[in-house]
Amino acid sequence: MTKVSLEGQVAVVTGAARGVGELLARKLSARGAKVALVGLEPDALKQVSDRLHGESGFWHADVTDHETMAQVATEVKERFGKVDIVVANAGVANGGPFVESDPVAWRRVIEVNLIGSAVTARAFLPVLMESRGYLLQIASLAAITPAPMMTAYCASKSGVEAYAHSLRAEVGHKGVRVGVGYLSWTDTDMVRGADQDEVMRELRQRLPWPSNKTYPLGPAVDRIVAGIERRSGHVYAQWWLRGMQGVRGYLPGIIGAVGQREMRRFEPRLKGVSTGLVGAGGAADEQRQQGISP
Repeated sequence: MTKVSLEGQVAVVTGAARGVGELLARKLSARGAKVALVGLEPDALKQVSDRLHGESGFWHADVTDHETMAQVATEVKERFGKVDIVVANAGVANGGPFVESDPVAWRRVIEVNLIGSAVTARAFLPVLMESRGYLLQIASLAAITPAPMMTAYCASKSGVEAYAHSLRAEVGHKGVRVGVGYLSWTDTDMVRGADQDEVMRELRQRLPWPSNKTYPLGPAVDRIVAGIERRSGHVYAQWWLRGMQGVRGYLPGIIGAVGQREMRRFEPRLKGVSTGLVGAGGAADEQRQQGISP
């Protein structure tokens, strides 16, 4: 596909305080884009914004808040004059057995990852229609294959994948392209936070290659940037994820059979698994829900 120059383009990145969002903002800025950073941690967002190469701004917002995100979209348009690219990247995760999971944390994963993505798109689609722009929805390997101990995350990422595919059909005739980005385990605060739990770490290590590895952040984000430049419908942060699409129909049955064996093996240790939100981003979200300033 033809590459679109990012020089002078205006890109919005949610969840931009750290991890994929932060590095993506830096790489887009280095290619000449003006970047609007959105997230829950204003101090961290400011630090990211200050380090970018070109013009940028940051907005403190909860992506699940319709009114706030609509205001952010208005202010970004006023600040930069247009919006060409929106990357719905904000996300949180938790783990542990579903029956013993924290219902508040479980629900919050769905709210941020799925509903927050839809709120983001609803707020910015009018300006993307004006620019005939591009919306990239960040999903996950978790959208392609189910996994035990990750019910909320898998549900949310399967949901955003389906929602983005549906949206693509709705807005394509208006000039807006919609893409879905897939990442396996990538070296971010979220993954490192999940790995702090011994059981979750060991379960992941027992996954079949190449899904049992943690992949470096830089090459993954480079692939995402390349997908944005091409306005791709599917963006794969690790090379092998594309091949997973061809076998995904078989995966639920395989995971269901193998997963039972693994759960039986780990059953005596499951009581101690943490079920709250993981990583620094999860901590920031929990502070937000408790009314504590980040």
